[in-house]
Amino acid sequence: MNEEQRLASQQIKKDKQPAKDYSKYFEQVFTAPSLKEAKKRGKEDVKYHKDFEIDEQFANMGVGRKFYIRTYGCQMNEHDTEVMAGIFMALGYEPTENIEESDIVLLNTCAIREGAENKVFGELGFLLKYKRKNPNMLIGVCGCMSQEENVVKRILKQYQHVDMVFGTHNIHRLPTILKEAYLSKEMVVEVWSKEGDVIENLPKKRLGSIKAWVNIMYGCDKFCTYCIVPYTRGKERSRRPEEIIQEVRSLAAEGYQEIMLLGQNVNAYGKDFDDITYGLGDLMKELSTIDIPRIRFTTSHPRDFDDYLIEVLAQKGNLVEHIHLPVQSGSNEILKIMARKYTREHFLQLVDKIKTAIPDVALTTDIIVGYPNETEEQFEETLSLYREVGFEMAYTYIYSAREGTPAAKMQDNVPDDVKKQRLDRLNEVVREYSAKALEKLVGTEIEVLVEGSSKRRDDVLAGYTRKNRLVNFEGPADSVGKLVTVKIIEAKSHSLVGEFIK
Repeated sequence: MNEEQRLASQQIKKDKQPAKDYSKYFEQVFTAPSLKEAKKRGKEDVKYHKDFEIDEQFANMGVGRKFYIRTYGCQMNEHDTEVMAGIFMALGYEPTENIEESDIVLLNTCAIREGAENKVFGELGFLLKYKRKNPNMLIGVCGCMSQEENVVKRILKQYQHVDMVFGTHNIHRLPTILKEAYLSKEMVVEVWSKEGDVIENLPKKRLGSIKAWVNIMYGCDKFCTYCIVPYTRGKERSRRPEEIIQEVRSLAAEGYQEIMLLGQNVNAYGKDFDDITYGLGDLMKELSTIDIPRIRFTTSHPRDFDDYLIEVLAQKGNLVEHIHLPVQSGSNEILKIMARKYTREHFLQLVDKIKTAIPDVALTTDIIVGYPNETEEQFEETLSLYREVGFEMAYTYIYSAREGTPAAKMQDNVPDDVKKQRLDRLNEVVREYSAKALEKLVGTEIEVLVEGSSKRRDDVLAGYTRKNRLVNFEGPADSVGKLVTVKIIEAKSHSLVGEFIK
């Protein structure tokens, strides 16, 4: 595939039939997910851009206009929304939470599960009434779904009121995409099948002033058989450590109290550097010297969790004693067909290392049930692993086939009712161990970062512990944004109740 094909950006007429007219377009823009081809990808396709700038031709494009972004999915998508909001505001647009008064509506999408995609298509249908009221409104779809050929084909065929579709690799081209959408009567589709570059100094409109997300790397090279992310987000590519350190220092100077380092496979950070030997442990070591109370990261892969990272995390300080470590299954047979590239025994050895170095660590995880060919015995192995590790919490899911992944070609031979039953049984164990972890905290005094009022009562404050446990308590309003000490007096199903101490 040549450069022109890889970077193909096409404008597609809304008044034609996509099924007949756009075969050449899809040949140019999309490369159907191929494990064989994807594993050949190399670093030569990734470029590092030191400084992002908005061209003068786009100055004041948004003056007098408002934008609305609805975000689906993970923290990476939330952070992408912060970047797009930053670009919009640099162009003169104003944010709004009211769709009806918006001049631009963007849906920043997630492709990880079928349910997330269905929500987006439902929202697109809902937006048609606003488009009819205001034909000048621009509607856009961006994010991971936009990197899927079948999704774009469906939008072209069924949602011709959409004005623009762009992917995860070209958010920095938002000004150009907007200009094309304003000037053209055609749907603007710009999706790159290349790996994506690293763009520094993108503007950001942070969603809060207490916690901040910081991308340290993009993409994933693990190719778990169920996962679409390596195809929608591209290969692993790391930001330079000096850029990350400077960003965290700036956030500390602005008064942020907690940083979450982001990456699809965050502890593979630095493996793509060819001029220095530098990994996540090295980065965390340097960040631990910055005057910011809390630093955490997500999401890690057991294959890349090395001994030096554990050694650094054991020093604690501003590095919190909470690690999210997705296991996905407790069965070696299922782990093998998932292509996780570790065994149950390896995972338990890693957990033992972590607990030995950090005895009070809180471990959380992700688990998929009902994977193709999963037997009752294999599911029971997942339950037994959960109990053996003693996870404090888990995100649990029923397997969802994603088109283009190797698992989608497998026979989905676990009946739906069995999948649901297994999920219920797993969640019972999750609740049991979560309750035990929370109950142990009753009577203790604990540090809480106060984020604001609770969801249910304005006169009750809410915040999180270092181990990411929610605490609700009554206290002075000026505690918001501060670290306070709270005595835990009650453990509920998923949260704690406390008394303000100081």
